[in-house]
Amino acid sequence: MTKSVLELRDVTKSIGSRKLVDQLSFEVQAGEVFGFLGPNGAGKTTTIRMIVGLIAMSKGEISIKGVSLRKQFELAMTHVGAIVENPEMYKFMSGYDNLVHFARRHNGVTKQRIDEVVQLLGLQNRIHEKVKRYSLGMRQRLGVAQAILHRPSLLILDEPTNGLDPAGIRELRDYLRMLAKEEGLAVIVSSHLLSEMELMCDRIAIIQSGKLMDVRSLHEARGQAQSKILLEVKDASAVQLLLTQTYEKMPIAIHGGQLELAAEAARIPDIVKLLVQSGVDVMGIHAVRQTLEEQFLEVTGGEMIV
Repeated sequence: MTKSVLELRDVTKSIGSRKLVDQLSFEVQAGEVFGFLGPNGAGKTTTIRMIVGLIAMSKGEISIKGVSLRKQFELAMTHVGAIVENPEMYKFMSGYDNLVHFARRHNGVTKQRIDEVVQLLGLQNRIHEKVKRYSLGMRQRLGVAQAILHRPSLLILDEPTNGLDPAGIRELRDYLRMLAKEEGLAVIVSSHLLSEMELMCDRIAIIQSGKLMDVRSLHEARGQAQSKILLEVKDASAVQLLLTQTYEKMPIAIHGGQLELAAEAARIPDIVKLLVQSGVDVMGIHAVRQTLEEQFLEVTGGEMIV
């Protein structure tokens, strides 16, 4: 069993009688990208600030690599790298000099490690240019390089895609997935871009009004056993009748001349075989799965994410 890098147990943050975060519990494993979603004011940023020690929790326990944040804060923080929105750096200095400056804050960060991180993030061609010449995407990558110099076990990114163009977002997504795999990092990402989170994350946690609503694996969602299937056929009504006679309990509807049916994945080959043997011309078969946006709106009751 994989040991958790981050564990939250009944974490609560109260201001007066108002609970910003209410008994939040979840774990993040090594090598996974974990998405943190919630509507505006749900408690995402408050939770991240508690994890990195910017604000104190009212109740509960947070441990990083088995080290309690309450009891051994400085030791716990040695395992963490973080960027909250845009990374801060000296724009008049080169990217390399920024990394050297940051490395001096940590014990044991060698020149070899700096060079390794530069290669890992694909910065080698422009690392000696001044940061003021970097695009926002380049600065984000340099920020991630800074955050992982000391080989943390946990990387936390709060809205890392803010201000990035589509190419920069894709680039950052690819690097984060690569880092989780190559460095064995546990990565937490908070973002309002649900389509990107769907491509980037292995699991997601959804919080609302400070409470954990759900934690789910996106891999399971992609391969869900029960899914909607769209069939493109010439005579949808006749095919609907045929399938209804064979599969009495299967929900089947006609939408825009196409047949929509809910079926287990294992049953699809049999359905296709039946249609072909019955002389039905099948022009197309499409699996329709629930998007992360649809899942999010379902869990939160339609509350928008920002």
